[in-house]
Amino acid sequence: MNKITLIFLFGIFSISLHSQQTLVKGSVKDALTFEAIEGVTIIIENSELFLLTDALGEFLFDKNLPLGEQILRISKSGYITKRFPIIVNEGKTVNISDMTLEADSANTADLFTITLTDDELNDDTSGADNISGLLASSLDIFQRTAAFEFSSSFFRVRGLDSKNGSILINGVEMNKTYNGRPQWSNWGGINDVLRNQELTWGLTPSNYNFGGVLGTTNMNVRASQARPGGRLTYSSSNRSYTSRFMGTYASGIVKNNWAYTVSVGKRWGNEGYQDATSYNSNSFFASVEKIISDEHSINVTTIYTPNRRGKSSPNTQEVYDLKNIKYNEYWGWHDGEKRNSRIKEVNEPIVMLNHYWELNSSTNLNTNIGYQFGKLGNSRLDYNGTDLIDGFPQGGGSNPSPTYYQKLPSYFERNFPNDLQFAYNSLKEFQNDGQINWGAMYFANIANAQNGGNAIYALYEDRVDDTQLTVNSILNKEINDNIILNVGINYKSLKSENFAQVLDLLGASTYLDIDGFATNIDEAQNDLLNPNRIVGKGDTIKYHYNIFANELSVYGQAQFTYNKADFYISGSVKNTQYQREGIYQNGGFPDNSLGKGEKLNFTGIGAKGGITYKFTGTHVFNFNGGYISRAPSIQNTFSNSRENHNVVPNISEEKITSVDASYILRSARVKAKLTGYYTKISDASEISFFFADGIGGDNTAFVQEILQGIDKTHLGAELGIEAQVTSTIKLKGAAAVGRFIYDNNPNLFLSTEPDLEAEEAGFVNGFKDFGQSKLKNYRLASGPQNAYSVGFEYRDPEFWWFGATANFFSNTYVDVSPLTRSSNFSTDFDGNVFNDYDVDLARILLKQERFDDYMSVNLVGGKSWKVGSYYIGFFASINNLLDEVYKTGGFEQGRNANYRELRDDKALGTQVFGAKYWYGRGTTYFLNLNVRF
Repeated sequence: MNKITLIFLFGIFSISLHSQQTLVKGSVKDALTFEAIEGVTIIIENSELFLLTDALGEFLFDKNLPLGEQILRISKSGYITKRFPIIVNEGKTVNISDMTLEADSANTADLFTITLTDDELNDDTSGADNISGLLASSLDIFQRTAAFEFSSSFFRVRGLDSKNGSILINGVEMNKTYNGRPQWSNWGGINDVLRNQELTWGLTPSNYNFGGVLGTTNMNVRASQARPGGRLTYSSSNRSYTSRFMGTYASGIVKNNWAYTVSVGKRWGNEGYQDATSYNSNSFFASVEKIISDEHSINVTTIYTPNRRGKSSPNTQEVYDLKNIKYNEYWGWHDGEKRNSRIKEVNEPIVMLNHYWELNSSTNLNTNIGYQFGKLGNSRLDYNGTDLIDGFPQGGGSNPSPTYYQKLPSYFERNFPNDLQFAYNSLKEFQNDGQINWGAMYFANIANAQNGGNAIYALYEDRVDDTQLTVNSILNKEINDNIILNVGINYKSLKSENFAQVLDLLGASTYLDIDGFATNIDEAQNDLLNPNRIVGKGDTIKYHYNIFANELSVYGQAQFTYNKADFYISGSVKNTQYQREGIYQNGGFPDNSLGKGEKLNFTGIGAKGGITYKFTGTHVFNFNGGYISRAPSIQNTFSNSRENHNVVPNISEEKITSVDASYILRSARVKAKLTGYYTKISDASEISFFFADGIGGDNTAFVQEILQGIDKTHLGAELGIEAQVTSTIKLKGAAAVGRFIYDNNPNLFLSTEPDLEAEEAGFVNGFKDFGQSKLKNYRLASGPQNAYSVGFEYRDPEFWWFGATANFFSNTYVDVSPLTRSSNFSTDFDGNVFNDYDVDLARILLKQERFDDYMSVNLVGGKSWKVGSYYIGFFASINNLLDEVYKTGGFEQGRNANYRELRDDKALGTQVFGAKYWYGRGTTYFLNLNVRF
């Protein structure tokens, strides 16, 4: 009886103590939707107490609370920070439920109205690759600046391209197997339905995959999770397109637990900033979800965004000086309209089926099936059409390019120095016209056809018809309040059909499908199975082959969350297989082009880990480190897949080692993040194609340049800072300082057609080893290696806002030619060093060009209104307000492949084969008006 009494009294005492415990608790919701917000940082100012809201938006402080008047600060990226005064009394509970946070319209919604169009993100002609699309969902001040202030300069965060980051839609990876990069235009123009994004930056853990060194972005397009309502948008711009319309409606969860989202859009324009860069894109999106029960839900999504746009050309400085930075060599007048010969057309629908299974309150299994098919085409002119005369191809036309070197003043200055009238005539002709002469090509074709001949000129496109199936399952298990386990398995199968197809024979009706440059009739055959084939419009020509790729990967990850420290460990294994199947038997490689080639196998592994240590709610330290080995892309595996099965010699997995460390400051008025990073890439390979003069002496050849065993180092620091100086004014700044270099002297090989000219140049079976290319310590051509931004935002209580930024860029370098820095540069035809080789002059000739530093000023502003149940938003931006002229990138031409060629060319002042450049756009604008209901 005494024991029972003691237990009863102890229980009463415990209840009394609990009832007298000092507590601060509450919840946070979205001001617009009134839905709970998870992950809101709750800080009691001037103390070390802080925590994050849970999935219900709730929080609870129950230990070491300071008494008296306190300030409770609540903040989350994408929302406007709020501060609440509270009074904490001993033994009492402070309960602040349903506090609200308003979305920061200047930094969230309007990010999605700034459209980064296809050419700004990835132009396969220029090789430019902009990772802004990876960062569009980020609300980190530095990453946001990189996406929307630095993007026009093709700035690459940490000097890395987008294949180092993963883009997912509903858990299905969208990166292309061919080059590892996302094909942004596959989901262009459906911005409204892509707002629900989850971004993990760098090596930090993702709940969906292992990711790369630039992290993972998953775009959640589940119909049940879309914000209910509709949105109509109209935009106007002078960048890539002139007009855009979008309409989107999301039902929310309706009768019988169905939900649907639909979106349609169109972007169009006869001409963007560059001449004749037409744009025509349609966008269709539909997502339907059925919530079967509390445990099961199925979602079906379709995305169809066919688009067609005209490309713009890189040009030498001579051409820009004669014209302007809007000049584009790819077009000419035809029937009174500008006709572009280089059109990129993408038509690749996506269908996805997603199953969401909540096994229990702590375990979820997400299984996804993605299927993508369609075509990608890039058109160009062919001017080597021939006729068979006495059993051998003869004919061909002149190069129709208006910037062909033999049409420019520099060529005549070099070859006719004593009669500059030729150069002057060339200059005036180019200035007065300087475009493709479509009429002359039609005239030549029609005249030849009337004499029984074939087309001399033809417009064709390089086609890639991909069919890809992706299947994966992702398990998320909450072990307890502190530990989350993620496990995933992914399978991807690709069949990529590659061929050239006749689009237009320009007045003729037939075309002889052979290689007009070959030295004998057998080598001239593009397909020995169908020799001397006569084709017409719509037929396949030049090459035809399939690439098969299979990927199987698994990953596992554990995330640990505690009051003072969060950390994670993650690992992955991926097996990749490639195989080429030749449909044509190429005459230059009769024994190595037809049928299936060798099946290539690569095994990649990944391991990473990191820790976040929270000294206080204001001061946080973060560290991440990882090692990744991965298969080379298809693009950099086969040395000349259009003609043969050959692969890069000594091909192996690429290796990446990366570490970064950050200090994060989150005070009431100032938010800042300082990061240092180091990334080392080893055993990479790269392949390029060009005409080269001076191969093995004075020979000329069209070659495939194979650079193997490349090591690169990316070292630098990033800073992002913003200060809320008043309730309406925010100052912001960002800086990126990097040093991105080749870290070794990789191996250089050339391959070409195995003909007599190649043998004279020292090629064996069309292949030649040039040893090392002396690239160590040359800078990588990865956009500006240093970038800085300072600016401000003003946000008025009456719901209008304005901002301005000044951005500074430096250390942008031209892409150097590896062949020019190989033994070929100094070696004469007999294998000895040129007898007039000057070491000091050679050093000057090979010095890497650094572009001029520059500054751009951008303005942005907007206003929103609520009219009854409608929300109206207006947004406007002006980029490069001062119309600064600057180079964003460029590459050395490989034609001057030896010392004498380059010396003589540079001696002119205006080079015949100077580097080709891309210039940034001048002043551009973007206007956006939307109505939400």
